Amino acid sequence: MNEFTFWNPVKLHFGKGSIEKLGKEVTPYKKVLVVYGGGSIKKNGVYADVMNALNEKQVFELAGVEPNPRVSTAREGIKICKEEGIDFVLAVGGGSVIDCAKLIVAGAKTDADAWDLVTRKAPANEALPLGTILTLAATASEMNSGSVITNLETKEKLGWGSPAVFPKFSILDPTYTFTVPKGQIVNGVVDTMTHIFEQYFNNATNTPLTDEMSEGILRTIIDVAPKALENPENYEYRETLMLAGTIGLNGFLAIGSRGDWATHNIEHAVSAYYDIPHAGGLAILFPQWMRHNVHVNPARFARLAEKVFGVNRNGYTDEEIALEGINRLSAFWMSIGAPARLADYDIDDSQFEGIINHTMFNGPFGNFNKLDREDVRAILMASL
Repeated sequence: MNEFTFWNPVKLHFGKGSIEKLGKEVTPYKKVLVVYGGGSIKKNGVYADVMNALNEKQVFELAGVEPNPRVSTAREGIKICKEEGIDFVLAVGGGSVIDCAKLIVAGAKTDADAWDLVTRKAPANEALPLGTILTLAATASEMNSGSVITNLETKEKLGWGSPAVFPKFSILDPTYTFTVPKGQIVNGVVDTMTHIFEQYFNNATNTPLTDEMSEGILRTIIDVAPKALENPENYEYRETLMLAGTIGLNGFLAIGSRGDWATHNIEHAVSAYYDIPHAGGLAILFPQWMRHNVHVNPARFARLAEKVFGVNRNGYTDEEIALEGINRLSAFWMSIGAPARLADYDIDDSQFEGIINHTMFNGPFGNFNKLDREDVRAILMASL
């Protein structure tokens, strides 16, 4: 494995009733900006729980954060923070809400434009303190320092991050996910699995511990996800998926290695143009990335096929086993309702040049295998 320094300062409060910890966590603060998405938290009781816990604070609200959070929305939050003297931001929602809140807390401490933070033209060295209450298990944004933001004007969707925007604490109550629509449960499953895959495909050697951790989480998700879809209010299923989502991208699985992340870059470009669900794009693109890259390290893909998807060696080559594993992954995702082709979103090849240009923002990309323009084109064409 590679040398590493690991640091994750996020305090997790996990379990039923953990909202009770919110009051103590916000004790030092006076003015709180609550950031959330649509109206679902007002229908399922989460909003009421939050407001009860903040009843002694001066509360401001920013609602309407989009599924692909926009820099324009973050700018609204930054404006509120500066004009009202906000000293704490609380994100209530899934990864999109938390990602937006991270840009808000960083933008509130600088005169630079929010998009300049995303593009790294300006540093994000300071931030207001941030807390999160998770209502959708998927991205692990509640326990990492990363964020993905969309700029509709420029048709860009970019990842950025800073140690300054690690949440101070995150509250994870699995019961808050009971009312999540099935389509969003599917998206969460796909998102979590692809985060693990992105880290699993690396070029480090001697990584048995993180390999086994990744494979074990993937097997668990494959076992539990269909049960959670059938029984969405089963606490044990929902807590398992919630914890899997957090561990999937809180840094634990990347210890000693550097993951690929090329597929995420391609998907960000696709959804910048078409505003499709992030996980839906990943479900389409990731199997094609895998097929395109099997030749790089067939043994790595074969291990995944055997360990996670139960492919029996039976004298087959590594590449044959690998391809069967990829087929089983695609079949699993389709079985739970994930899309399989770009055509499922009425996407054709008319915008591929712009999408490819977007992916090449910083030149060839991918840490497991560098992709150039023609590689991206091949993956997109195979995904139609």
